[in-house]
Amino acid sequence: MRFHGIDKYEIKWFKLVGLVENRSHKIDMKRASSLVIFTILLTFLFTPILSVKAMAEDAQSAPTAKSESESLYEQLKIFGGVLEKVQREYVDEPKNRELIEAAMIGMLQSLDPHSAYMPPKNFEDMKVQTKGEFGGLGIEVTMERGLVKVVAPIADTPAERAGILTNDLIARLDGEDVLGLTLSEAVDIMRGKIGTKITLTVLREGEEDPLKIDIIRDIIEIKAVRYRAEGPDGQIAYIRLTTFNENTTKNLRKAMAELSASAGKGKFAGYILDLRNNPGGLLGEAVKVSDSFLSQGEIVSTRARKAEDNIRFNARRGDMSKGAPVLVLINGGSASASEIVAGALQDHHRGLVVGTQSFGKGSVQTVIPLPNEGALRLTTARYFTPSGRSIQALGVTPDVIIDQELPEDMKPRPRRSEASLRGHLSSSPENDKESLETKNYNATDNADDAADGNGNTDSEEKSDNNSDDKTKEKGKSFAYVPRELEKDIQLQKAIEIMLAMDASRQRLLEN
Repeated sequence: MRFHGIDKYEIKWFKLVGLVENRSHKIDMKRASSLVIFTILLTFLFTPILSVKAMAEDAQSAPTAKSESESLYEQLKIFGGVLEKVQREYVDEPKNRELIEAAMIGMLQSLDPHSAYMPPKNFEDMKVQTKGEFGGLGIEVTMERGLVKVVAPIADTPAERAGILTNDLIARLDGEDVLGLTLSEAVDIMRGKIGTKITLTVLREGEEDPLKIDIIRDIIEIKAVRYRAEGPDGQIAYIRLTTFNENTTKNLRKAMAELSASAGKGKFAGYILDLRNNPGGLLGEAVKVSDSFLSQGEIVSTRARKAEDNIRFNARRGDMSKGAPVLVLINGGSASASEIVAGALQDHHRGLVVGTQSFGKGSVQTVIPLPNEGALRLTTARYFTPSGRSIQALGVTPDVIIDQELPEDMKPRPRRSEASLRGHLSSSPENDKESLETKNYNATDNADDAADGNGNTDSEEKSDNNSDDKTKEKGKSFAYVPRELEKDIQLQKAIEIMLAMDASRQRLLEN
């Protein structure tokens, strides 16, 4: 079973069988046997991988493969030595299970912001989320510099009603510092019994002092589709998708049928598909949503490290929208599955994309269930639009740029995007290699440089400066949608464009 999606789904790690704990202050055979068991386990885990790799290598690259194998075993030997030292000499006797799990969590976190290794409970939570209902506060979160960062509050949830905003940094949970916790640990604290209160200490741009916000936990019923008639005569079908879960396409098609019918024959102007602040979700749902407006051609392709793992998704015959005009609204909070839909309709000239640059989360996370009922979420590919454009760290550029007026407290905030996340993948594997070479050079050349006030070394700053400036600039956009309709400039402009397109179409029909 595989799930593809955005950082919002927490996937957890399997637990290794705990090593025997030595409760004596003496060095005895229990601890030695633990290390032996662990070493054997690693050997069995890595031997098949190395064997398959060796079979796939060309005869000319055999010496290199052998060297890499030897290097891997050497590193495992060093790791085993570190583990043994910690077991024997750490000031308090550590739990072996926690040591191994922490090492694996660190390994995945070092890859990119979206790969994760988490325990069984969170995997179960993720499966509940994809069904459209779960318990919690109602916020999409990620980790940034040790704090929990709000990607977006989910519409009509306790978090949104309490005033949580995109880009808020959560520093404390019920008085406990977030710094030092993993994302999964922080999420576990935020979740709890329905009706109980949790106090979030929030750092917000423009606020001098931390904010304390009380939120009552509740069942989060994600309404993936919200819709209503817009325009002077209700001739425009406005449909907002807040996420891509198992119910999204079904509810979208229901909304399309109801709104087009209510407008009356010959009076229907078209669809406004609002994907603003939609962080993504299931890849399959993004394909189905796109297919609702397309009758043929490619929707999206995923490109992995190996060519044989590349996948192309195509539209089926039949356009449920019956060729009606489509406007797609996006902003800096539109990510992953949202960008797939926007990119597909834009490349096929099936929809006019308006708003601001999307987030740029164009990587595929494959969820791999593990024997202990946990799972591994691993970045395995990049998304590409039908024309071959990479979404990763670039995003989708609107056909018509419409900036949204921001509240005064948001204006000083820096714009956030995938390209601003530490450790993000670049738009292509070639850029990843160049970035790695640059980082390695800078790290060596500036090894003795002191850190600045933010804990960054000069080498880190130089590495950032060597990044693709065009990529970083294109990825910037605010993730903000005002609650008051009269303040929603982007939507008002989209309605004006749709009415103008409809008027032009009517004139052509008359002639």
